[in-house]
Amino acid sequence: MTEPIVNDLTIQAATVNGSGSQTANLVLTRAIFHMGIPVAPKNVFPSNIEGLPTWYQLRITPEGHMARSDKVDILVAFNVATWREDLKTVRPGGAVIHEEAFSTAEARTDVTYYAVPFAKLAKSKIQNDTLRKQLANMIYVGVVAGLLGIPWEAVEHGVRRQFLTKPKAVPVNLDAIKVGYDYWQDNFSKQDPYRLEPMQGVVEGKVLVEGNQAAALGALMGGVTVVAWYPITPSSSLCEYLVAYADRFRVDTATGEKLISVVQAEDELAAVGMAIGAGWAGARAMTSTSGPGISLMAEFSGLAYYAEVPVVIFDIQRIGPSTGLPTRTSQADLGFVYTLSHGDTKHMVLLPGTVEECYEFARDAFDYADRFQTPVFVLSDLDLGMNLWMTPEFKYPDKPLDRGKVLSKDDLERLAGEWARYRDVDGDGVTYRTLPGTDHPAAGYFTRGSGHDEMARYTEGADAYARNMDRLSRKLETARHVLPAPVADEAGAPIALIAFGSTHAAVVEARETLAASGKPVDYLRIRALPLSDDVAEFVRRHDHVYVVEQNRDGQLFDLIRLALPAELVGRLRSIRHYNGQPIPAVAITEPLMQLEAVPA
Repeated sequence: MTEPIVNDLTIQAATVNGSGSQTANLVLTRAIFHMGIPVAPKNVFPSNIEGLPTWYQLRITPEGHMARSDKVDILVAFNVATWREDLKTVRPGGAVIHEEAFSTAEARTDVTYYAVPFAKLAKSKIQNDTLRKQLANMIYVGVVAGLLGIPWEAVEHGVRRQFLTKPKAVPVNLDAIKVGYDYWQDNFSKQDPYRLEPMQGVVEGKVLVEGNQAAALGALMGGVTVVAWYPITPSSSLCEYLVAYADRFRVDTATGEKLISVVQAEDELAAVGMAIGAGWAGARAMTSTSGPGISLMAEFSGLAYYAEVPVVIFDIQRIGPSTGLPTRTSQADLGFVYTLSHGDTKHMVLLPGTVEECYEFARDAFDYADRFQTPVFVLSDLDLGMNLWMTPEFKYPDKPLDRGKVLSKDDLERLAGEWARYRDVDGDGVTYRTLPGTDHPAAGYFTRGSGHDEMARYTEGADAYARNMDRLSRKLETARHVLPAPVADEAGAPIALIAFGSTHAAVVEARETLAASGKPVDYLRIRALPLSDDVAEFVRRHDHVYVVEQNRDGQLFDLIRLALPAELVGRLRSIRHYNGQPIPAVAITEPLMQLEAVPA
């Protein structure tokens, strides 16, 4: 056996969807995290209810790398249908825990096999016929705990944390895990190098949170009062979390009245229409969807943009086009969302790159929507939204809600009723509005998606239309300097990377790898559209800038090229990853090193 490999490994569990494996995987994740060890779980699941292959990758590194790894150190093989292919993913010297019935004839000889009779153990040790299928997965948690030396106290914590709302389930799950743990102790001696040891000072102050869960909390803190949605993977859990939080934290304690109205609409089109109507009425309103829903929302989005109605729209991106791969991740909605609708339309788009930003941007999106009286899109993706990520604890808001330029009854009386809904008084493109029900005879105006002048009167006048469109463009320019600025990390390297969203985790690791190989690179992370002026200046300071993104067509690459002065366009290069799996660091380092190689 080689030198021990401590706290630096990737576990992959290959199971069947609907078998209860995800619960077992999360118990294992929480047990290891409880040891003070950084974890980065990734769940790859099929788009059916039950029966198809599913994989769960749990990456463990002392540095806390959060990107997916392209290599597996320990395979837990529970699915005979994928057994041979799963075996190919294990690096030489790795360990394979597998169902005893799986044949290893003519299999690889450069890995260590631990054959466990999971089916027999489940049948003989788990008396409950109903739960046997689900609890069988817990047996492999025990085997992995024995293999890696996970303390029983950490295992207990993982189970109790996972079944926090179902404490009666704790004993039976611990019993199942003990079956696997005892089998390991009684039947195996360790033949592989992998170990886990408790760590100090690395994960303290951090929690494990999904991006959709964080966004739900952010919306709650942002003052959302109306939620209209239609279920679609991978965005459904955002509204489901929000409903749960609203039931806990947004109920009048005296009357029991719910303070947030939630409507599950008949489809995405109806959902966004309800949200826009609520925004017009003065509510802080939102919807959440994914690519197919965004396609349906195009015309309504144009209405809210042109009539200037605030609304927040979350797009948790998945693989397209059409139905695509509903349970695979992507960043391919960027260009579509930015100009969603027919005609000259450009929206404000927030691009969180961490779970913490999912919380913060969801919260602030409602301020931006009210302040600029427009739809604000928040683009996350399946990887960021549905996987657990280590994150610092969230901060409670330290500023009041910003409702923007809203005229009250007193304001109207001071103006003697002289105001115009679409007149740019302040030169920033943002006009003043009133809310329905304002008790003043001059408060009313017509809201329409057809041509209108400064007084909100219908017109097909060419000059009035041009003035209105120019003002909307001016409003976007104002927002350019208000929305979250890019985050730069520079040390004077001639080569740089630009990325956005969940690609950030892979970029962080790739930069470490490149620096260690003598090729340091600078980094700029885009956090909003329209693009900040900082982007062009960043490009100007570098010889080559690689735009890294998870889509086929290089959508951010194209948007940056359109925004750059002509003399800077040639400095841009594109690195694209679009197979539906979260991007690993190697998908950045390998093409960059090839493209930057000095010709012989």
